[in-house]
Amino acid sequence: MINAPVKRGPDLPEFVALIALITSLVALSIDAVLPALPDIARDLSVSDYRQTQWVITSLVLGMSGGQLFFGPLSDAFGRKFTISFGVLLFSVGSLLSMFAQSMTILIVGRILQGIGVSGPRIGSMALIRDQYVGDQMARVMSFVMTVFIVVPMLAPVIGQWILYAFNWRMIFGFVMSLAIFSVVWLNIRQPETLAKSSRRPFTMSSILHTAVQVVKHPRVLGFAVTSGFIFGSLLSYVSSAQTIFQDIYQVGSAFPYYFAALAFGIGLASLANSKLVVHFGALRLTIVGLIGVSILSLILLFMAILNEGSPILPVFMVFGFILFFFVGILFGNLNALAMVPLGRMAGIGAAVIGSISNIVAVLVAAMVGWLFNGTLVPMISGWCLCSTVSLLIVHYVKNKGDASLA
Repeated sequence: MINAPVKRGPDLPEFVALIALITSLVALSIDAVLPALPDIARDLSVSDYRQTQWVITSLVLGMSGGQLFFGPLSDAFGRKFTISFGVLLFSVGSLLSMFAQSMTILIVGRILQGIGVSGPRIGSMALIRDQYVGDQMARVMSFVMTVFIVVPMLAPVIGQWILYAFNWRMIFGFVMSLAIFSVVWLNIRQPETLAKSSRRPFTMSSILHTAVQVVKHPRVLGFAVTSGFIFGSLLSYVSSAQTIFQDIYQVGSAFPYYFAALAFGIGLASLANSKLVVHFGALRLTIVGLIGVSILSLILLFMAILNEGSPILPVFMVFGFILFFFVGILFGNLNALAMVPLGRMAGIGAAVIGSISNIVAVLVAAMVGWLFNGTLVPMISGWCLCSTVSLLIVHYVKNKGDASLA
């Protein structure tokens, strides 16, 4: 049911700008920190570089639990409350991270950031769903997705600039300031979109009931786990990106620009997918995407083995760009395929799917990170293995459990 706002809200350009700022907090929180990992390791006396990768994966781990909490909270107390409460937790986590004197405290802060940022992520999507439907919703989402394309490319550059001017702690201050600004803007300009008469009780029984039904449905579970494998592969790259470009390829301060070039492959695919999915369907594109990732990662692995563990930089950039294009095709389609059977359980169901996907992703990234040996072989092997297993899962579940859960 679409709930009309009780008073006039911002016009479309302002609404898109507001939602884009709120949803960009996730990408900023992950990617802006990447250039700072060596400084963090030095200041917190971390001798094993593999430990710094938890600065990235711990935020995703926090999101795994946060989505399960904020999904039902949004339906029970409204969208603005959910976003505001999430930003409060995110800000506390940012302060803990900003003033951390040990890696343990920093990881705790990042987990709390991850829990908190789930509120803005889920609440903002619900705001769109409440106010727009059909072609209008697709139009708003396309504008927001444009920001998703730009932010991962610019975030490491922003982080690098903050490092030049201040230090790594101010990166957390920067993202916290943006979060606070966005929630003030939200509360001044955006009316609540969920009428009190449409709200549902916040109960653990409803969450557990939906979670059990989701994991029992082969299609939902299969596509959620597959999404986790692909996200985990990408997370293993993001966690190691600074080491890959600055230590292995010796690009120095140009690291954010190489990172942005590969991120553009995912962004370009997001734009292309909106056209392709109409003609070919999400399932067919998913299979093509998984085959593409499998073949390209196998080629990269072969070239890495021939070159002492890492392909030469031009080869890595060219094949990596094409590989990330296939990854960009996969993300939206896998989530859509997982959501199809959910029906009226879409709210809590989406939170459960997101949690399953994030947990799998953290496990994959942690395993690849632990196996890191100064070459690209562990990471590329992870890509190859995860995409191949995902292809087998999709083939197994694509015709199973077509009935809706609603």
